[in-house]
Order: sequence, then structure tokens, then C-alpha cells
Amino acid sequence: MTMINQQYPSKLLENAVSQFSQLPGIGRKTALRLVLHLLRQDTEDVERLASALTTMKREVKHCRVCHNISDLEICPICNNPRRDRKTVCVVENIQDVMAIENTQQYHGLYHVLGGVISPMDGIGPGDIEINSLVERVGQENVEEVILALSPTMEGDTTNFYLFRKLAPYKDLRITVIARGVSVGDELEYTDEVTLGRSILNRTIFEGK
Repeated sequence: MTMINQQYPSKLLENAVSQFSQLPGIGRKTALRLVLHLLRQDTEDVERLASALTTMKREVKHCRVCHNISDLEICPICNNPRRDRKTVCVVENIQDVMAIENTQQYHGLYHVLGGVISPMDGIGPGDIEINSLVERVGQENVEEVILALSPTMEGDTTNFYLFRKLAPYKDLRITVIARGVSVGDELEYTDEVTLGRSILNRTIFEGK
């Protein structure tokens, strides 16, 4: 079946649709609806949206401690004196931090890897924030590291690699979230109750 190219009455409209369709989960039909919606809005509203996106891109930072996104050099979680500084929860991405925070069941610190080990995708241990985690454990008074990666093959591979890297710290407790999260599921899409229970019911990582 031959695909018929969408005809646009304006090159400017077509260019805007092309830009929106590059976003994850946005096809050209959805992109067209979004662009037409913006065309119906006041110019000031569209300019505020454009300004917010540009400012975010230029000014948002990554916390120099945990690599979470932040407006400052150190994020509010790392800066919060009420957080349990002896516990560090290791997650794949920023969305996972947000998901765990929404459970209101965890009160320690985080470490965002920025990905998981995936040889098929060309991502090795040196491409994610593993060395900085090992340095944190060595330099800070960390007593427990919680491995809270998605229960996928890549997540399990990364868990095992982290366990081997952290094994020299004999007094360190290494735990993994309970398998209330279904195998193969992404952590950020797990409901808050299930995720909260998985954090609370974490178990010692065997590393076998």
C-alpha cells in the first residue's frame, strides 16, 4: 500500500509539524493537531510556551552530586538536611526519581545513572554514572545502596555489574526493590502503591 504524502497549505505549518513529530510518541497527525491548536491561541500564550522551553533548555542543570535535574548546582533533595544521607537509591533516569518521590515512602538520597548497560544499544559501563556512584560510596557515609532499576534484562545486568563494583565495601548493605514490579516493566509506569511497597519490602541483593 502506497503512503500518500500529507499536503500542507503552508511551509511554515509543515515545518512546525515536522519539529513536533520528532518528540517521543508524537506522530504527524498528533503533531498537526498540536500545531493547529497553537495557531488558535493568542500570540502571547505561544510566546510564553516558547520562552519556557528555551529557558529550560538553556538553564536547567544536572545535580553535581546525584545527577538529577535541578535549577541549582545541587538539587533540593541532596540539599535537604532531613533526608537520610546514609541511604542512596540508584535509578536509571529522572522519571524514576519522580515516580519514587510520588510514593512518599522513601526518604533517602538518589543516584541517577542516566541509563542502563545495554551492549545491543552500544551502552557500556563507562557511558553511565557508575564511577561517580562508587566514588560517592567511598567518600560519603553511605550504609545502604538500593538498586531500583527496572526488572528488565538490561536492568538486571546493570544490577549485577554494580554489585561487583561495590563488593569491596564490606560494610555496605546492597539491596534490591521487591519484585512487586512485574518483570519487563519500566519503573516509571508502575503505580505508586506497588512501587512504594517494592521500596519498603526491598531485599538483600544476592549477586548470583
